[in-house]
Formats: sequence, C-alpha cells, structure tokens
Amino acid sequence: MAEGGYVRDEDEDARLDRHWTELLQELRLVQTGTQILFAFLLTIAFSQPFRQSDRFTELVYAGTLVAAAIALALLLAPVSFHRIVFRRKLRDKLIRYASRLTEIGMVFLLAALSGGMLIALDVVFARGLAIFIVAVVVVLFLLVWYALPALVRRAADGRDEPVAEVDSD
Repeated sequence: MAEGGYVRDEDEDARLDRHWTELLQELRLVQTGTQILFAFLLTIAFSQPFRQSDRFTELVYAGTLVAAAIALALLLAPVSFHRIVFRRKLRDKLIRYASRLTEIGMVFLLAALSGGMLIALDVVFARGLAIFIVAVVVVLFLLVWYALPALVRRAADGRDEPVAEVDSD
C-alpha cells in the first residue's frame, strides 16, 4: 500500500470492471431514492390540499417534478447506455459517460430534494422560515456532496507520490 492510496495489481480491463461495479453500487442507492421521490411527487398534484395551493407552491412543485424527472433520466441513463454498447469493447467510454451522467443527475436530485422539502415545510412553517431551512439543508448537501470530496481530492493531488502507482478512483 502506498502512502495515502492503494497500489493495485490489475490490468486495464480489471480496473474498468471494478470502476463499473463501483458506479453501479452508487447508482443503486440514488436510483431507488429518486424513483420513490418522483412517485411521491406525482401523487401530490392529485391531493385535495394541493388543489388549494397558491402560485408559489405550484411553481415550486412544477420545478421539483421536472428536476426529479431529469434526475431520474440521468441516473437511469447508464443502464440504457450499457445495454446499447454492451459487448462493443467500449467500457472505458461507458464509465466516463455514465460517471458524468451520474454527476449531473445528482445536481438535479439535489434540486428535487430541495423543492420537495420546500413544499412540505411550507405547509408546516411560515414561508420565510421554510425557505431558510431548505437553504441551510442545501448548504449542508453542497458541503458533504461537493466541497468535502473536492478538499480531499485537492489534498490527494498534492501528494508527492507518483499518480501512476495509486489507484485513480
């Protein structure tokens, strides 16, 4: 084991297979949650209290539903991509594109989660407080989903060891 990272004894195919497996594990988590959120959002429009909502709530709902649909499309896209390029020796491209689709999908998932929270909290609290709480939660998401990994990545990029010896996850 190299300082700060693992040295792997694997060829390019094994590395690509491992990366694909890791990405699938990540997708399993976010796909299920996104599907549940989307299904829940679809039911809201048919509830009696929603029919009495104001324009702000309707706009937040519409944006949230669209964000959830886009997130779902992007997070399910790697499955379709894999089916289309299966057995074409394109695993490197599959992983690159699937990873980007997942990253973008997570942004839309955050938007959908935020909108869903705002719709729910707007019922419980005054609108200003609901917006404030959602903003705080969004900042928390941004910190743990993006800022923390970026800091760890930047610290790892500053290591003195050769990049080729350390796994490039």
